[in-house]
Amino acid sequence: MSSMTYRPVLPLGPILFLDDVADTQLHLSALFITDKGAAPPPIDAEGGTFRACRLTDYDHATAWRTRFSVPADRISTYGWNGHSYEIAGNLTGDLRVAYVSCNGEEIGDMEREGSERNAMWSRLRDEHRRRPFAFMLHGGDQVYADEATHGHDLTRDWPDTVPEDVSGEELADLEHHLRERFFARYAALYEAPELAWLAARVPSLMQWDDHDICDGWGSLPRSVTYSAVGQALFKVAHESFLVFQNATVPGQLPDRFADPQATHLGWSIHAPGLRVLAPDLRSERTRRNIMGRGGWAMMDGEAARHAPGHTFLMSSVPLLGPRLSVFEALMVAIPRMQKYEDDLRDQWQSRAHREEWRRMLRLVRDMARRDGHDIIAISGEIHLATRAVMDLGDDLHLQQLVASGISHRAPPKGWARILGALALLGEDPLPEHPIRIRPLPGHRSRYIAERNYLILERSAGDWQARWDMESSGMTPALAL
Repeated sequence: MSSMTYRPVLPLGPILFLDDVADTQLHLSALFITDKGAAPPPIDAEGGTFRACRLTDYDHATAWRTRFSVPADRISTYGWNGHSYEIAGNLTGDLRVAYVSCNGEEIGDMEREGSERNAMWSRLRDEHRRRPFAFMLHGGDQVYADEATHGHDLTRDWPDTVPEDVSGEELADLEHHLRERFFARYAALYEAPELAWLAARVPSLMQWDDHDICDGWGSLPRSVTYSAVGQALFKVAHESFLVFQNATVPGQLPDRFADPQATHLGWSIHAPGLRVLAPDLRSERTRRNIMGRGGWAMMDGEAARHAPGHTFLMSSVPLLGPRLSVFEALMVAIPRMQKYEDDLRDQWQSRAHREEWRRMLRLVRDMARRDGHDIIAISGEIHLATRAVMDLGDDLHLQQLVASGISHRAPPKGWARILGALALLGEDPLPEHPIRIRPLPGHRSRYIAERNYLILERSAGDWQARWDMESSGMTPALAL
């Protein structure tokens, strides 16, 4: 069923988000989607009863948020609407964290059969039942909104054709069209029973990428993204990300966000022995820059901050990868391939971003040296599983883990082989710090074309990672 006709079965929720870790508490938000105006029942948790506040309305529905807290040093429960939900919220000792990305596809995602689409979500749910996760990290493309532009005159041929001289009334009608279709796509995701079961028990932390807006956002020509239509699309996508991926609205952002005004959406979480950094690689992106002033101020501030233990750096596009300049040269030279140029410009390795890439790698190196531990970069986006290592000197490393996608079907295995061949060429933007693409544990190939998710586990202070691959199963553990 398309988003034009989709009507979810309401109410939906609770859908948990981790607002912050502070004062030995997990500060949480629960998102609910109800029939328009129908407030959800309150949540009962340690400390009292907590009622919902309205976030925003849609044609036939209302989004609500309930904020509450649970202890960060033990398992706890909360109650809602006659049901009890357990949260494995102990962040002080051994814990497990799940990482997912790319929860959808560009074309026809809402028409896919549910058990096929959500097969890996079902596996992740079973894994939580076996040994629970404290929280879930979502690394981008949580929703594929590309088709939200369909069905409106102003965006019929987006982004190839962008109308000029658009009236205020036409823009308002476009924004309404887009809001309803973004709503439908998010509601369809949270209506899926596999994700809904997990989301009620495992708080999420989400970072957006281009498909949460539209394919290639920020790498498209400036005349497209800065047009009145482009800015209307970004405005609706931004609002939808806050509501459906954070249970918030402008002016009410949780403390983990670096910019309370939401001009960029980078955030950080500091837990005992663990820091999670998620810079925003989309809000300030242009064809020449991946991050803007706000994003770099956040990262520079975190680089100067003492963070003992481990740091997980979420990069929605992989921070380490093969030499892509060969493809970029081909795309410039061959006219029919130029339409794919924005896909490569999205990457840190693009020639357009080389100096900014070097800046980020030096910053990561300095973070590792400051605290005397490896940095773990976690990425999605490429619909493959892989890993890489960058030697930072002083027996320190930047280890990159790529898990993608949780529901996006894998590309042809030939594409994985092509990337593996490119990896043999090497790519050393900082010559003194070589980068190497490594096979996953138990595999010979550097890139694996299977749907997958990642498990990060801490036991007795030591971290390890495992990938669950759709066909080949769980990998052996990789020590981090």
